[in-house]
Amino acid sequence: MAKRDFYEILSLSKGASEDDIKKAYRKMALQYHPDKNPGSKEAEEKFREATEAYEVLKDPKKRQQYDQFGHAAFDQQQGGFGGGFSGGFDISDALRSFMNDFGGDSIFGDMFGSRRGRGRSSSGGTRGNDLQIRLRLTLGEIATGVSKTLKVKHEEKCGTCNGTGSKSSKRATCRKCNGAGRVQHVANSFFGQVIQEALCPSCHGQGTTVDDPCSACRGNGRLPEQSTVSVDIPAGVSEGNYLSVPGKGDAGVNGGPSGDLIVLIEEEKHDFFERHGIDIYCEIPITFSQVALGASIMVPTLDGKVSLKIPAGTQSENIFRLRSKGLKVLNGSQMGDLLVKVQVKTPEKLSKEMKDLFEKLSALEHK
Repeated sequence: MAKRDFYEILSLSKGASEDDIKKAYRKMALQYHPDKNPGSKEAEEKFREATEAYEVLKDPKKRQQYDQFGHAAFDQQQGGFGGGFSGGFDISDALRSFMNDFGGDSIFGDMFGSRRGRGRSSSGGTRGNDLQIRLRLTLGEIATGVSKTLKVKHEEKCGTCNGTGSKSSKRATCRKCNGAGRVQHVANSFFGQVIQEALCPSCHGQGTTVDDPCSACRGNGRLPEQSTVSVDIPAGVSEGNYLSVPGKGDAGVNGGPSGDLIVLIEEEKHDFFERHGIDIYCEIPITFSQVALGASIMVPTLDGKVSLKIPAGTQSENIFRLRSKGLKVLNGSQMGDLLVKVQVKTPEKLSKEMKDLFEKLSALEHK
C-alpha cells in the first residue's frame, strides 16, 4: 500500500514553518497517543504515522530530501539517502521519539526517566535493546497501587571477557568502515545517482571487531540471563499505560549503556465491577417491596461493603452515586465514584401467601 504524504498526514502545507510542524505533530500525538486510546489499533496507527512524518519534517536535511524525492529518499531498496526508517518504523519507535521530544507530557511524568536513543554511546559502544513485558493487574491492585516483582529474560554482560567479546578484552577498529559503524556507496536509481548508507556488515554498526572471540559468549560480549526486577505501580493506572525501568533491558555492546525495561499495563476484567475512567459501576438486584417501601441495602465496594439508602418509590434502573468510592486519578488526589444501578427483580416462583398478597395489591391498584 502506498504511503501517505507526510504533509497531508499532519494537515500542513509544504511551506509550513518548523514551529507549525511541531505544533501540528504535538496536537495529533496527544490526540492519538496509545495511553489515551487503549486497545485502539486505529489510533495506534495514526500515532505511528504522525510520528514518522514528524521525524522527517522536523529535520531540515531530511525534509529537503523528502521534498525533492518523496518517500523514495528513504527507501533503501531504491537507493535512498539513508537516515530514514529502512528497518520499519513501528509503534515502539514512535513512542520513543515522542518521549524524546515531549517526555513531559507522559502520563507517568518523571517516572519514565530519560529515554535514551539506540545509537552508539560516546564510548563507542552500542546501547542495548529495550525490552517489553506485559503486567496484568486486578481492579483492586489498580485502586490501591501495588509493588510487583517481575522475572525478566535479557542479555547480560559476559563476565569472562567483561563484555568485550574478546579473550584479550581488546577490540580492533573495523577495517571496512574505519570505526564509523556505517558504510556509504553511490547507487544509481531512476532519480539519478544517490548516496546509500547502511550498517557496516562487518561490525554490525559497532565500529569495532574481535579477532580472538571469547569462548564463553563466542564474541558476542553478552550472555542470556534471567533476573528479577521490582516495580512500583501507582494507583489509577489504565490499560495501555506503561512505565520505563531504566537500565533493566539488554546490556549494551562494547561498553554501551543498557536498554530499558518497558512495563505495559493490562487490566483483568472484574466479575462484578465495570470501570469507566476513574468511576466504577455495578448493578444490584432489589425487590418490589424494597423499592416501594424504601430500604437500606449493603453494597460492595473495592474496600468493603457500605450502606446505601433506597428511597420509597425508587424506579428500576435508577442509578445512585457513592462519592469517592471509585478509583484514584493517576498521580493525583481526586477520587472517582461508585455508580450503583438498582434492578428490580421479578420473582420467578410465588408462594401461596405471596400470590395472595400480590392479588390484593392488584385489586387495590385497579380500584
